[in-house]
Amino acid sequence: MKIIVKKPTEDDLKDLGVEDWNTWECAVSTFDWTYSDKETAYLYEGKVKVKTAQGETKFEAGDLVVFPKGLSCTWIVEKPVRKVYKFG
Repeated sequence: MKIIVKKPTEDDLKDLGVEDWNTWECAVSTFDWTYSDKETAYLYEGKVKVKTAQGETKFEAGDLVVFPKGLSCTWIVEKPVRKVYKFG
């Protein structure tokens, strides 16, 4: 299972409808997480490192990230995060 990170354009974000997605915020912290469904997220603020059995993925403000269903990982929030997300 691979985490996908992209740098979308403003047009990409409009096409995806990110303005209608749910918002989530998190302070600097470390926690374990398992995705029960595919999640697509766009980071407005923050910097994160995610560790999985396959390795490490880093992303930050301006990145669009896709987490596959079933992924178990550890989030290391290095700078406070404000993101929007949708499942499915």
